[in-house]
Amino acid sequence: MSDEIKYVLDEGRLPESWYNIAADLPVPPPPVLHPATMQPVTPADLEVIFPLSLIAQEVSTEREIEIPKPVRDIYRQWRPTPLYRARRLEKALDTPARIYYKYEGVSPAGSHKPNTAVAQAFYNKEAGVRRIVTETGAGQWGSSLALAGAMFGLQIEVFMVRVSYEQKPYRRALMESYGARCVPSPSPETASGRAILEKRADHPGSLGIAISEAVEVAAQSADTKYALGSVLNHVLLHQTVIGEEAIEQLSMAGDEPDVIVGCTGGGSNFAGIAFPFLGRMLRGGKKMRIVAVEPAACPSLTRGRYAYDFGDTAHLTPLVKMHTLGSTFTPPGFHAGGLRYHGMAPLVSHCKQLGLLEAKAYSQSSCFEAGVLFARTEGILPAPEANHAIRCAIDEALRCKQEGRSEAILFNLSGHGHFDMQAYMDYFAGKLVDQQYDESELAMALAGLPSVSA
Repeated sequence: MSDEIKYVLDEGRLPESWYNIAADLPVPPPPVLHPATMQPVTPADLEVIFPLSLIAQEVSTEREIEIPKPVRDIYRQWRPTPLYRARRLEKALDTPARIYYKYEGVSPAGSHKPNTAVAQAFYNKEAGVRRIVTETGAGQWGSSLALAGAMFGLQIEVFMVRVSYEQKPYRRALMESYGARCVPSPSPETASGRAILEKRADHPGSLGIAISEAVEVAAQSADTKYALGSVLNHVLLHQTVIGEEAIEQLSMAGDEPDVIVGCTGGGSNFAGIAFPFLGRMLRGGKKMRIVAVEPAACPSLTRGRYAYDFGDTAHLTPLVKMHTLGSTFTPPGFHAGGLRYHGMAPLVSHCKQLGLLEAKAYSQSSCFEAGVLFARTEGILPAPEANHAIRCAIDEALRCKQEGRSEAILFNLSGHGHFDMQAYMDYFAGKLVDQQYDESELAMALAGLPSVSA
């Protein structure tokens, strides 16, 4: 192997299709259910909030779905993204492991989220939609959809989880710079928001609540649709461009991963890096460990229940089977806002149930410790969400050191931390506490899960 650090593909090698793992799963995932009938949803049920083209992708079992040329043309602004060999980090850890990271922070919005935002904006524009309403946690998704809206001339409205709205004003400013309107959630603008505020005026918000508000607004207007930045099948599909590029880049490096790591909130960046490799493994390729890493304060994969649940707090969405903490669960306000969701993507949850991946949970202080080490060795300051993947990758590298094994570890560096400096300031000042969720609230939320026999 050479001593290269960066592996770059030219624009001509940008993938022409997304990879759909549904084609290779040994057991199909459970159906999405209509909460009124408990029967599988139909396209007509979903057309109120999504264009038909995205609904078709949501239920598709085709292995490859072509990326439209207008989407690829915008992708070329930052894709293919670089793959790095973390040689300085390896040296600092004194490990025989070979650590690689795919860096999605080079996008205009600073994360992996534009991979699906651009695609969703395109399909909505094609369907004649004028306005898209959405939610955002840390602001990565909201700023990405705002960017995509500017590219396609769409009006974007974003309900931002209130605690992140207050923690991350620069993310809010970025959304507004791209032309979007940003509203703190819960808000007095919707019935679901007002209901929450009546019970608690200073409610910090949650992604479940923000989703409720966005879906409510979208359902009330014929020229408006809803867009989600994670969780759904078509969102995970669009992110697989990450792993498809990484496969080619590791081939350039003459290497293949033994361990793949990604942080998980709703599951999109994790699926983006892992699913193309998992698909190859399911088709008879090299066996590898795939590790999903989540915050200990919102541990859906490690502490949640695999059950049918609503994707939002007001129960306006269909029922999906996923690892969930309960739709009424409100996570504490830790800094990795993109990982504060009560559920996990149904496809990721299904793969976990099939034993195709494992899950780990970490406290935020240990993750920030890892992120600072990464910044001081590799030079890139990671987003708080990505710090979870770095923490696990470092632990895997230290395991290799202890065992005397030279394994290849690949992780997705899903975004930079340039809009998260307050979090790092709190860390250096010793103010970053390891917040714990309320056990009694979790028990109540799990007890309130819908009774579904399917």
